[in-house]
Amino acid sequence: MLESKFTYVSLESDERIHGEYEAALIEVEREFGERHPIYIGGREVTARREFEARSPIDPGILLGTFQEGGEEAAREAIAAANEAFPDWSGRDWQDRVAIIRRAAGLIEDRRFWLAALITYEAGKTRYEALAEVGEAVDMLRYYCSIYEQSNGYVSSMHSPAPGEECRSVMRPYGAWAVISPFNFPIALAAGMITGALLTGNTVVFKPTSKTPLSGVILYRLFVEAGVAPGAINLVTGPGGPFGEVVVAHPDVAGIAFTGSRAVGEWLLRESTAEQPYHKPVVAELGSKNPVIVTASADIEKAVEGVVRAAYGFGGQKCSATSRVYVQSSVAERFIEALRDRVNRIEVGDPRRREVTYGPLIDADARLTFQRAIEEAIRDGGRLVAGGEVLEGGLYGLGAYVLPTVITGLPHNHRLFGDELFVPILLLGTFESLEEGLRLANATDYGLTAGIFSEDPAEIRYFFDHIQSGVVYANRRGGATTGAWPGAQPFGGWKASGSTGRGAGGPYYLLSFVREQAQTLVTERY
Repeated sequence: MLESKFTYVSLESDERIHGEYEAALIEVEREFGERHPIYIGGREVTARREFEARSPIDPGILLGTFQEGGEEAAREAIAAANEAFPDWSGRDWQDRVAIIRRAAGLIEDRRFWLAALITYEAGKTRYEALAEVGEAVDMLRYYCSIYEQSNGYVSSMHSPAPGEECRSVMRPYGAWAVISPFNFPIALAAGMITGALLTGNTVVFKPTSKTPLSGVILYRLFVEAGVAPGAINLVTGPGGPFGEVVVAHPDVAGIAFTGSRAVGEWLLRESTAEQPYHKPVVAELGSKNPVIVTASADIEKAVEGVVRAAYGFGGQKCSATSRVYVQSSVAERFIEALRDRVNRIEVGDPRRREVTYGPLIDADARLTFQRAIEEAIRDGGRLVAGGEVLEGGLYGLGAYVLPTVITGLPHNHRLFGDELFVPILLLGTFESLEEGLRLANATDYGLTAGIFSEDPAEIRYFFDHIQSGVVYANRRGGATTGAWPGAQPFGGWKASGSTGRGAGGPYYLLSFVREQAQTLVTERY
């Protein structure tokens, strides 16, 4: 059983959170502007070059200065992780469980401070940021619970001969590289780190350079909880040099990565090429998530579910709804209701309570948005809502854009296939549910998908035929988003994931261990 349960809905309805969160916004600013080292084997290490991290809300806010750890830092951290491996893996697994539970408690104790940091560093609203911290807490505790229920993955087996005692033991690989993204800088990083540490591996952690301060703070919390020096190491800086080292280094036992498909597939390809005996890569690689709305759907519910999933955090989620297919007979009614709902979304400073979403993470994301709009209009698309970059005042400081709905593009258009990671929703129509499923499945990806229908037979057909790892029916709170540890294991099919095991699910930890069959002969025979 989980010791806590955060939910997005409860956060929205709990008035008590606002005072504590707003106080934390002031408190967290005291951490800004500091110079932060790399941590290798428990030592503070500086590099020859540094970089600054600034808030997407307002680039005038300097979050801190960080080290550009290159190939040398990566190699030193790998050596430290391997040196720490025998002791860390040799501990009783119950000790590691206790340490991870302490880490969960520390994250929970600082939940408002961490949420305020996520707002400043990633641009999330208070609701999204607090939900992320809660997800991290529940994820760590869920993994501890699963590991305990599995007896540390030690199972007694059948004895095929007299005098033999047989058991299966899942053993750690060694030192893992953990590479985390900007959009969930606490939850996704903490989940991957825990997957490795809890099962006895050691970690070299590299957070994205877009949100490095969250990575530094998370590293400190794991150390404060009792993770031994060298069992976790932190390297900040550009991803290219770090990736080149970890895919080729013989002492990197595995890689855990969440991010773009291009980078993930490169890691998978290069790690196999360098070490054909197989270096495991646990990769979550994004998606192009569809929602189907049938003629039997509750239109108001469908609109709300699609809007929440498409525009939460400005569409910068691998689970965001980016395609919606509506049965032709209700398409006009759905489009009108969707336009009205989208036009009521407030974009602005995510520190403000009433704002739905804040800035995109950087100027590159804004350029992606602009080019997609231009391409859609050029190719005959029609703007139902949005399509603008906001300018003036605060809007002129960051990458603020309006939530956008586009219709009129052919179903095989590039924008229906490529993940954009911006608040653009493509809308198409279909005649039969079979056609809607064909359109939904016509993608290389397969992470999340949703349907809105009041017909149980249609829902059963959808569940039986949709090619995605996480699927929802009639989910008003988020048509394709909002998976929670212990409830919806979060992992993709096809190009969306590499293992077939979802994060926050009962099989995730198995990706970080390998099986050893042990036989002890206890008597002569």
